[in-house]
Amino acid sequence: MGDFLVNDFPRYVVLLIWIKLNVFMFVYFCYIFETEEKWFYLRTILGRGLCLARGSAACLNLNCMLILIPVCRNVISFIRGSGRSVRRTVRRLLDKNITFHKIIAWSIVFHSAIHTGSHFWNFERICYIWDDIPGMRCIPPAAQPVESPGPVPINIMWTTWAGFTGHIILIALFLMVTSSIEIIRRSYFEVFWYTHHLFVVFYACLIIHGFQGLLKGQTNTNVHNPKHCYSTYLQKNGTTCVLATKDDINCQLQTAEFAAGGAQTWKWVVGPLALYLLERLLRFYRAQQRVVITKVVQHPSKTIELQMQKRGFFAEAGQYIFVQVPEVAALEWHPFTLTSSPEEKYFSIHIRVVGDWTEALAKRLGVGNEEFQQSYDLPKINVDGPFGTASEDIFRFRIGVCIGAGIGVTPFASILKSIWYQMFGANRDADVELKLKKVYVYWICPDTQAFEWFADLLKTLEDQLIENGMADFLDYNIYLTRGWDQNLVRVPSGVMFHVPLSGSQWGVSHVLCTS
Repeated sequence: MGDFLVNDFPRYVVLLIWIKLNVFMFVYFCYIFETEEKWFYLRTILGRGLCLARGSAACLNLNCMLILIPVCRNVISFIRGSGRSVRRTVRRLLDKNITFHKIIAWSIVFHSAIHTGSHFWNFERICYIWDDIPGMRCIPPAAQPVESPGPVPINIMWTTWAGFTGHIILIALFLMVTSSIEIIRRSYFEVFWYTHHLFVVFYACLIIHGFQGLLKGQTNTNVHNPKHCYSTYLQKNGTTCVLATKDDINCQLQTAEFAAGGAQTWKWVVGPLALYLLERLLRFYRAQQRVVITKVVQHPSKTIELQMQKRGFFAEAGQYIFVQVPEVAALEWHPFTLTSSPEEKYFSIHIRVVGDWTEALAKRLGVGNEEFQQSYDLPKINVDGPFGTASEDIFRFRIGVCIGAGIGVTPFASILKSIWYQMFGANRDADVELKLKKVYVYWICPDTQAFEWFADLLKTLEDQLIENGMADFLDYNIYLTRGWDQNLVRVPSGVMFHVPLSGSQWGVSHVLCTS
């Protein structure tokens, strides 16, 4: 229970606050449009569809404001890096930024469905209720959303500015959400990348969606009481709207005055949009800074290492960067975890060649060619970052547990290198004691070749630890999921066993294999 309160409880508190905000916005605006006298005539025309549309619109304003904040990487990294003033619970919440972004996105889909369905119902009523519901002729003409609705709802759906932009918003939202599903995003990343930039169209249409002012509220309810006057009309004649009392001059239809509520969405989203614009400008500026590829290393299992230098670049262990290669894809940025340590004079990434983009990059780098390539022959590369992750917090604790699968072990390479430099590097500060006292590394990989590029780092660090009497500092376990046969171990099938690596000078705790 204690671990839950420390690790997960703050996340659920934030989620609960967000849910309550959505419920409050929906109920509050539903109540306003269902009870206030200024909306009486519009409510009579549209029915319950009005309050549902406005309640969901309020929630859309809230969530469209919030959804941009979790993807402001520089802002989040700045908050994470603000030192000890930022508590661990806050940093853990920041690590869930993309999860929160996805939750908000599905909330936008949900409220968009309610908002759209309500307005479709409203379009239907505007076109067909005039002869079906008694008293409709007693509505002041100025209160009507449109002057000539036409015989079919589609006239309003596509000929009004609100209807046209609303459909564009729905199309953009549909494409962004469907292309973000994990199976599509992993298999066709380019589709996800390009369609997600429809957010520009989404927000542009969202801002101007309400500027036409179709929904009009009465501004002089103190003079022309809508409930009293409407009931007066109905008492006499629900079709011709003759006043029951001829002396009640204030109840004449022309005495009711109306004004559009005005667009409200831009007030909600202008702040986050400005923040996100600054974020993109900063990314663009940093991307223009020159990056020099100093070395390209080909490792087994289709893994390549890029060592680079960039003026003013500094990163903590465990951080990541975004990489763009214009010759491969002019608009695509891909995230990679840094495998170099802060103490090294270069920064590096390891790339697993498994897709179209990585294959094109490997080919452009000359991977597999026997001819030596000069640095000026290598492609131009742009780098944005670094950005913080949870991995960089490992040096704040006495015991660290690192768990990775496949190429996901890359952040631990940076951490282990940094540990080596802080313990045994020539420029280490002897007066500063490393708080970290024990590190457990668990790695799940398909076969032994998958971690050959990682072996030298593990061996070097462990040799140094043994020489300095710190053999217990590092405990690592490697789990093979395939790539071994019965010659490795003579054991019954279906049982998990420890298999020593060849050379056994590794000092590795064990490698677990399953048959």
